[in-house]
Amino acid sequence: MNRRIVTLLAALAPIVVLGIVGSLVTVPYVALGPGPTFNTLGTVDTTVDGKQVTKSVVDIEGTELDPTTGNLNMTTVSVRDGLNLFEAFGLWASGEHGLVPRAEVYPPSKSKEEIQQANTADFQQSENSAELAALNFLGKPVALTVTKVTPDGPASGALVEGDTLVKIGDTPVDTVGAVQEAVAAIAPGTQVPVTVIRGGAETTVPVTVGARPNQPELGYLGITPEEVPDVPFDVTFNLADIGGPSAGLMFTLALLDKLTPGELNGGQFVAGTGTIDSDGTVGPIGGIRFKLIAAADAGASTFLVPAQNCDEAKQNAPDGLRLVKVDNLSGAVDALDSLNSGGEAPSC
Repeated sequence: MNRRIVTLLAALAPIVVLGIVGSLVTVPYVALGPGPTFNTLGTVDTTVDGKQVTKSVVDIEGTELDPTTGNLNMTTVSVRDGLNLFEAFGLWASGEHGLVPRAEVYPPSKSKEEIQQANTADFQQSENSAELAALNFLGKPVALTVTKVTPDGPASGALVEGDTLVKIGDTPVDTVGAVQEAVAAIAPGTQVPVTVIRGGAETTVPVTVGARPNQPELGYLGITPEEVPDVPFDVTFNLADIGGPSAGLMFTLALLDKLTPGELNGGQFVAGTGTIDSDGTVGPIGGIRFKLIAAADAGASTFLVPAQNCDEAKQNAPDGLRLVKVDNLSGAVDALDSLNSGGEAPSC
């Protein structure tokens, strides 16, 4: 063989080997990037009884709804796993993706199925919290129901599953947090009257408060209370295959927009993210950088940012996307109302 050809092949060999290795070796990282966005005021194709049907993303039946236009988009983060060296480098170099150790997303101690189940449970909880936050904001009735009584707990034999909590001592309670605060403030060993609705009638039962496990200085009843809508209409969320708790704020705003006069978004394209508690508190989320990109690519002009994510959002905001700082549901509604009337809103 010609000596020059042999020399060339020898020089190319390491490159060829590197190319083969780069395409075959899987790196211990996953790529995070912009995921799909969904208009919570819009519709989605879903399967019901084996048939493809179109449903409202946030469906409300049993009451009159106010017309809505524009967008209130929830945003997501995509996760790409099983990357080879070249794929990982290409995604990182794109500027729209970030690489994180795979163990941060898929802990070795859990299977993918377990992680998916946990993400699904978080998403369902965000749906429940969104409905309760909207109802509480509107002053609609919400029942605080006992869903579990610990068999050997202080309330065993006094409270029963299905009781609706009204008062702990002299303190009215209407949220899970209110129950926890009221009970924690009572010294263990103190007998306290607990007012409930049972069988349609209000009754008061005495319970001797115990000591909270791991925090013996705080009071403890040994019950699991849950806030349950008590309204004559039904709310259904029709997004599937989405995980995590970060859709809560946008689901809540969609409910409010459909249940109240006027348009929260002013008919414009608003996107956002954030967890929400039943009392309307908006919490931080992960992947804000990628959600901002997704929103801008989808056409959003305004993005609602949980207050605790503001610093990161400012550093990664796409040009032309207004960032609105949100601490709670009331603040989000006030900010949108102000923007709709030509005013200002809290900014990151």
